[in-house]
Amino acid sequence: MSKDPEVEMKDVELNEVDQEKQPMTAVEAGNGDGISPTAAEKNGSVKVKMDEEEVKFTGLSKEELLKVAGTPGWVRTRWALLVLFWLGWLGMLAGAIGIIIQAPRCKPLPKMNWWNKGPLYQVGNVAAFTEEKTLQGLTKKIDYLSDLKVKGLILGPIHTSKANQPQSLSFTEIEPSLGTMDHFKNLIKTAHKKSISVVLDLTPNYKGHEPWFANGTVTDVAEKLKPALVFWLKEHEVDGVRLSGVERLLNVTPSQWADFRAIVQNFTTDDKTRALFGVTDKTSAVDVAALQNRSGVDLLMSGVLRAALGSEDLAPTIQHLYSSQNQTSLAWSLSDRAHGHLASLGPALLRPHLLLLLTLPGTPILNYGDEIGLEDTQDKVTRMLWDLKNSTEKEMPQTLEFFQQLSDLRGKERSLQHGGFRILHNSTSCLAFLRQWDQSTVFLSALNWGTESVALRLAPPIPAWATVTMATDPTVFLKGSSVKLDSLQLGAGQALLLQYPYSA
Repeated sequence: MSKDPEVEMKDVELNEVDQEKQPMTAVEAGNGDGISPTAAEKNGSVKVKMDEEEVKFTGLSKEELLKVAGTPGWVRTRWALLVLFWLGWLGMLAGAIGIIIQAPRCKPLPKMNWWNKGPLYQVGNVAAFTEEKTLQGLTKKIDYLSDLKVKGLILGPIHTSKANQPQSLSFTEIEPSLGTMDHFKNLIKTAHKKSISVVLDLTPNYKGHEPWFANGTVTDVAEKLKPALVFWLKEHEVDGVRLSGVERLLNVTPSQWADFRAIVQNFTTDDKTRALFGVTDKTSAVDVAALQNRSGVDLLMSGVLRAALGSEDLAPTIQHLYSSQNQTSLAWSLSDRAHGHLASLGPALLRPHLLLLLTLPGTPILNYGDEIGLEDTQDKVTRMLWDLKNSTEKEMPQTLEFFQQLSDLRGKERSLQHGGFRILHNSTSCLAFLRQWDQSTVFLSALNWGTESVALRLAPPIPAWATVTMATDPTVFLKGSSVKLDSLQLGAGQALLLQYPYSA
């Protein structure tokens, strides 16, 4: 058959279809005609092959590009784009500078000494603190002190001395029952590895009633102390010295006290500040502030806080010392070797007392065992309790956890480290105050030592709400929950640490 002349057909090929799709031949159909399968009509798809012309894109040559790029239109366009780029860049720079200028500037952080960075921990009686009753046993407890986040260990006295017998005094010898000088060196080395400084109490007559023996011996004992200071500071690398009866020395031999200060300061280096701590029996804020100014001690430990508890004098006492002293020289304590442990002021008020100590501006100082609520025996030589899991005192593990969380906050938060102090509420049984540093998180401490629930009236300006950071009774105030500050009510013996964000 001839092709249609009007339709120009290309070569056509019939695709072979699957065998099962091909029509059966007559033979396969069983008709006996013997028709060849090749003669049968084939069905299937048609594949058309067409010659396609290959299309190629050829760009401009180098010469053509240069010719186009040099035209006035493209030159003007490039200059316009360049000018727009630099105008945009300068605009962003100006905006950034404007933001920086308008943003409130951060205050420079004040200089802090090692004793300002966390609590100090007193171990006045090594034998009562450790199972081994020795310096070696104390060395094994350094990891425990590190977990408490304490920054300094106030040790001893540990030198040889018999009560009220100045002739028995030897500042440079350790009580034989406590260990050797090598044991002491190992203690210092271990503590320093954990960034814990060691302050050695060198009060002469620590076993007697009068810290410096009788009046006639004060000058001689003070003279004997001078080479001992060099011995411990230089040869044994203690980080500071503590002395009781500061006012006695100042009154009897002021020139020798000045020598003590000079010796300690001479061993201060760029890497380490050596400290001189004092202890006084004075309990008046006015007297303590005057003695601190006169003595020049780095910290003066006193009973001002203990004397003011339970009265409206508490807030004025704190305010007077805060206003009259550098914050880095404020020391707060409610317990020590002479007066016993914190829990003896009232076990039910232990946690409020801990919260007070660790949120006031200055350095908190604790007696060993205060972190678990250890109570005094009659002779105040109370053995430390280490096996809390098997103890009958079920509150001790929770109190320890409470202290660790507080101590951790005290070491991390700028407002608690060196923030300002403002009283919001004060009464016989309650105290509330703010701690704030620059643009950092603001902390509010609220405490009720009374036996009745109290609604606190907080002095403005304060926000409407604050968040619970810590509570002495977490079943009443859940951590992370919000409380309304204009209707803040504390139950008997309750205390709260709240926080809210800085607002300009």
